[in-house]
Amino acid sequence: MPNAVDRLFAVQSAIRKAESEAKRPDGSVSLVAVSKTFEADDIRPVIEAGQRVFGENRVQEAQLKWTYLRSDFPDIELHLIGPLQSNKTQEAVALFDVIESIDREKIAAAVSLEMKKQNRFPRLYVQVNTGSEPQKAGIEPKDAVAFVTRCRDVHGLMIEGLMCIPPADENPGPHFALLEKIAREAQIEKLSMGMSGDYEIAIGFGATSVRVGSAIFGSR
Repeated sequence: MPNAVDRLFAVQSAIRKAESEAKRPDGSVSLVAVSKTFEADDIRPVIEAGQRVFGENRVQEAQLKWTYLRSDFPDIELHLIGPLQSNKTQEAVALFDVIESIDREKIAAAVSLEMKKQNRFPRLYVQVNTGSEPQKAGIEPKDAVAFVTRCRDVHGLMIEGLMCIPPADENPGPHFALLEKIAREAQIEKLSMGMSGDYEIAIGFGATSVRVGSAIFGSR
């Protein structure tokens, strides 16, 4: 039975194959290994196998695991891929290297203020709710370009990329195409899209990073 390291290598191989099929340069897609809900002892073998970029959904859970793991692996790059609550902004800015879930004015303002206070500047992505799902975080697609502009001009934030999570019961392709279109309009180059079930499709639509959890760590 394959373990997490075997599955990591299989995902890495699939990413390279998808890059080639999409006629994209080798290494143009970054793998974010989604380690949410898994313990430090589950994650350590994957780090020791060479993976350095990880994604977490919750600030508090990430603090407990990664403060410990980073003492042994200081070159880890940690992404917040879950919704950010304003009362967790201070901890998020201190802990994460990339925050992928900027999705409303209140959070943009809080992150801007906290980065200046700490003199620490994580890279930032705006999350777009491409399916307009009421239960899901993210800015509405029709408002996304204007929101990116406000993040830049009003809050002084450098928005590096866009992120989306397509509806689970829909073909993800149109959602990936929509995110790529919004990114072009907003003059943004980075696209965080694609998860365990559809990351190869996302690469064909221009993903620059894919967020893969269960295909590496197994079911939660």
